[in-house]
Amino acid sequence: MIQKVLVANRGEIAIRVMRSCREMEIKSVAVYSEADRASMHVRYADEAYYIGPSPSIESYLSINNIIDAAKKSGADAIHPGYGFLSENAEFARRCAEEGIIFIGPSPESISTMGDKITARKNMMAAGIPVIPGTVEPITGEKEAIETIREIGLPVMIKASAGGGGKGMRLVKREEDIVSAIRAARSEARAAFGNDAIYIEKYIESPHHIEFQILGDQHGNIVHLFERECSVQRRHQKVIEETPSPLMTPEIREEMGRFAVAAAKAVNYFGAGTIEFIVDENMNYYFLEMNTRLQVEHPITERVVGVDLVKEQIKIAMGERMTLKQEELKQNGHAIECRIYAEDPENNFMPSPGKITHITEPLGLGVRHDGYVYVGYSIPIHYDPLISKLIVWAGTRQEAIARMRRALYAYKITGIKTSIPFLARIMENKDFVEGKYNTHFIEKNMEMLMTREGCGRRCQDMALIAAFIHYTKKNNELKINNNGCSASNQWKAFGRRKSVNRL
Repeated sequence: MIQKVLVANRGEIAIRVMRSCREMEIKSVAVYSEADRASMHVRYADEAYYIGPSPSIESYLSINNIIDAAKKSGADAIHPGYGFLSENAEFARRCAEEGIIFIGPSPESISTMGDKITARKNMMAAGIPVIPGTVEPITGEKEAIETIREIGLPVMIKASAGGGGKGMRLVKREEDIVSAIRAARSEARAAFGNDAIYIEKYIESPHHIEFQILGDQHGNIVHLFERECSVQRRHQKVIEETPSPLMTPEIREEMGRFAVAAAKAVNYFGAGTIEFIVDENMNYYFLEMNTRLQVEHPITERVVGVDLVKEQIKIAMGERMTLKQEELKQNGHAIECRIYAEDPENNFMPSPGKITHITEPLGLGVRHDGYVYVGYSIPIHYDPLISKLIVWAGTRQEAIARMRRALYAYKITGIKTSIPFLARIMENKDFVEGKYNTHFIEKNMEMLMTREGCGRRCQDMALIAAFIHYTKKNNELKINNNGCSASNQWKAFGRRKSVNRL
């Protein structure tokens, strides 16, 4: 039995994992860098250990530092969250060597599915539909040009070790091939330490659909249905929903079977995601597998009614899953908005700084996974995601209305956030009607960036006006009650108000 879990991550995902641990009466251990000494996940955990300077390469990406913290704390398991070391096969191996349970898949599964070229080969061997493209790394520019001519433009050049949109280039013209290859290689080398690339046929007007899977160490695997992830900016997801408005029951069943088959092909256990590209004719192709928990996992939890972190922990302890495919159902509709500390009006530049006010949305069907608080300073060293806003309702239209209400109530000052941008997406006709694909933001950018109308802008102005009024009155009190204490000033203010009312 797992008694204590070290969470090798930070921010909202660290807190989310710790919450499930607390419900299971498992002790949690936080790790933190210099920049995260005052972070909420450090406060929430039962114990916390310093693991290095602010740059992630010296802290959250340091296998030795994290293993050392696990030993010092007496943790018998490590949960990697997502990002950082979550898909690092070497890290999973080190955990096993040190006698620490890695709450995730085997190192072999991570290696096999983490390399996109190897993953493509395995899926093709298993009979899973795969996008036409290369099955070996491209070694030279001449070879790349010849291959692209055979496949036909447009194509995507991708990093074999890639993820998060890094090391990826779309090529529509032959004269752009060489520069795209060089740029993809350079970015892949910097991001992953591996500049191997491969080429795929580019699917026009694609949908990005992913299936959540769970497998135990006894060969049992189920899928927990799909998530629609097509609202993207620069190949990174912004909004996710489930069920997908694109799907039919027949296509859902087919893709679900392929998702399970893909996991079985690599003897997978733990939580994972099989990602597909779906074209406008409903042809679907394997894209990649994420061998970890996804950012957007809460919407699946809400619609299917399964705590995925608890399932991960149980699987890591060797328990058999009690979930049966025929018993799993989708109930209602859920949407997630990713809240970033960034300025949409300034090319989405990160917006680090101190939070001076925060009002989190509440009410029926609203879940907020965050980690920031008033007075907290957003560091410059990490991804600018600060929270995830999740809503659930009986129907998709109700869920959209609920998300509008929640975004309206969500207020953060002191930094710029993506909240106004997300609110405009909820008003967009294409999104409301479910008629969108991965080009949605690009197609609607002018509308999504508009400042017309009152909406959020009026809310911000009202807040500023109220603060100015308060400051002005406070200064008047200081002048009229020179030498008085703050409490006496408020008493004097109250008495004067009473006299005025009389």
